[in-house]
Amino acid sequence: MDDAPHPSDDQPKPTTLGDVLYARGQKPSVSEQEWVELVRSIADADQRALQVLYMQLHRLVFTLSMRITGSRETAEELTVDVFHDVWRKASTYDPSDGSVIGWVMNQARSRAIDRLRFERRKKRVNDRPDDHSAVTDPPGPQETFGGREQERILRDALQGLTQDERQAIETAFFSELTYSETAATLNQPVGTVKTRIRSGLGKLRQLLAGH
Repeated sequence: MDDAPHPSDDQPKPTTLGDVLYARGQKPSVSEQEWVELVRSIADADQRALQVLYMQLHRLVFTLSMRITGSRETAEELTVDVFHDVWRKASTYDPSDGSVIGWVMNQARSRAIDRLRFERRKKRVNDRPDDHSAVTDPPGPQETFGGREQERILRDALQGLTQDERQAIETAFFSELTYSETAATLNQPVGTVKTRIRSGLGKLRQLLAGH
């Protein structure tokens, strides 16, 4: 992108995972409000906003998809699908439900898991074409309700955290990142990220104790 930062001759060598992944020096810090504004612009059919969001997050989406599916080709396909979903669903995003990074990575995780399950079912059917029991039945109403209820409880509990704690936890767990990777993504010191995650998890344990 034309307005993206370019490394200068006196810039230090890459020292974090984020520096290496982006290969353009240190990423500028992006506040949650800026993330939200990007999604709102995408909801207004701003293609440039989608491009900016893609440049910031596509490596994370690809990495998570690759970890789950184990296939580079599938991960590349899913990455495109995820940002297509972002384009279509941007108007449905609600900041009160979680951070933008968490929202995008949750979609990536869901798509990757769905693809993995589909491939496994297809393999079982192909291996045993006459065995109808190999096909997994869809979840029943009670199982579906239970999953949604758990999701609602967790979402409500997350509202009890500070914005920084929630962003760190959602980034780390939805994206399956290490402390260092999370710190690089959020452009924060590793120690700060560790503190936010630990304090946030402590609060979550207390908030979820009754459930």
